[in-house]
Amino acid sequence: MFSTKEIAQVTNGKLVGDDVSISSVSSDTRTIKKGALFIAINGERFDGNDFIKQAAAAGAAAAISDMPAGSVKTDIPVIYVGNSRTAQLMLARYYRSKFDIPLCGVTGSVGKTSTKDMIYAVLSAKFNTLKTEGNFNNEIGLPQTLFRLNEEMGAAVIEMGMSDRGEISMLSKTAMPDCCVITNIGYCHIEQLKTRENILAAKMEILDGATCIAPLIVCGDDEYLSKVNPDCRVVRYGMSAANDVYADNVRQSENAMEFTVHYKGKSYDARVPAVGEHHVLNALAAFAVGIEYGMTPEEIVPAFMNYEGSGLRQKIEKRGDVTVILDCYNASPTSMPSALKVLGSMKGHKVAVLGDMLELGEQSKALHAGLADVVSANAELIFLYGREMHALAAELSKRGVSVFHSENKEQLTKMLIENIKSGDVILFKGSRGMKMEEIADKIGGKS
Repeated sequence: MFSTKEIAQVTNGKLVGDDVSISSVSSDTRTIKKGALFIAINGERFDGNDFIKQAAAAGAAAAISDMPAGSVKTDIPVIYVGNSRTAQLMLARYYRSKFDIPLCGVTGSVGKTSTKDMIYAVLSAKFNTLKTEGNFNNEIGLPQTLFRLNEEMGAAVIEMGMSDRGEISMLSKTAMPDCCVITNIGYCHIEQLKTRENILAAKMEILDGATCIAPLIVCGDDEYLSKVNPDCRVVRYGMSAANDVYADNVRQSENAMEFTVHYKGKSYDARVPAVGEHHVLNALAAFAVGIEYGMTPEEIVPAFMNYEGSGLRQKIEKRGDVTVILDCYNASPTSMPSALKVLGSMKGHKVAVLGDMLELGEQSKALHAGLADVVSANAELIFLYGREMHALAAELSKRGVSVFHSENKEQLTKMLIENIKSGDVILFKGSRGMKMEEIADKIGGKS
């Protein structure tokens, strides 16, 4: 294994973040800057080791490779390691240690990205803040995010995802957060982890790399997080007055949520530019983080209005004469009801177009069927796509609820187009692998 001292020697004393930048690429060497350190990652489709020569030609100063020592023939220095991904994590940890700034780590079964974006909105009101972009929340993406740190930044909010035990521990030890947030404990990855207790244990790994004084901020309304008692200070937020930070008087206006925040005996009227009670919870988490980083409630609450969601998460837009709620990034037994309640709160004829919730293992049938109450309560026209949705279709049909189900995307799209009318509000929601946006793109003039 290498050390950061060896990196410095190979790059003539220049370290990443000073004059040498990091390129961690599987195949595309066109974006490499002159003097970059090329980390060859073996990905799903390409092996970065095959492109070290091209990286050198593009201006890379050195490379890290997990090929056998001496096997790469190139003019630039090559540091051979046992695993390039581990090497990148180690280098990212060293680089992060150069910056004495507040760094908040965020994880949870659902809502971690929108919570991260809300925290970013709050912290940006006081600090020049770095945040995780897109889905850069894994062992490859998180180091690349940390490499974007620079001396002009005053804070960072870093998202941490996982699919199995040990992954968040590894990410936390790399990012070294001084404040940790866990949004909830749901069913994502239950196929792999088997129980929600195991999911809780995996999420609690966020403390593994945290500083000794780092607080843990959790949703106190969550049945699992309400009971955690780690060896650190715990701050709880939620809708119950038993929490350290809580909200009431929650109401929905057009494309926004209005509510009252209560903290230490004082109340603050607040507004978030997004629809759904889950965004109120996200704002409460961000409020708690802002307080930890020395912000006042008077600074925090107005900053909620700077929130902007990421990617395919609850995008509400007009398409021709219908309204589309595009919420296609992912789906779980926790996030699906939240999305359906947003649909139910909208004005107009309500149409739900739902795809499979994946990776639920042996609990999949029961968890899909278990959506019947919330679906029938919030949608007047129901379209279901995918094999796993058979269970929900059967349960709804048993109750006498009319539903169209198909495993053929083109067939379902055709039936949807034939049945929607002017003024309809249409929710598209499903796991990422179902690509529900492909159906949505056929609506309202898109093709």
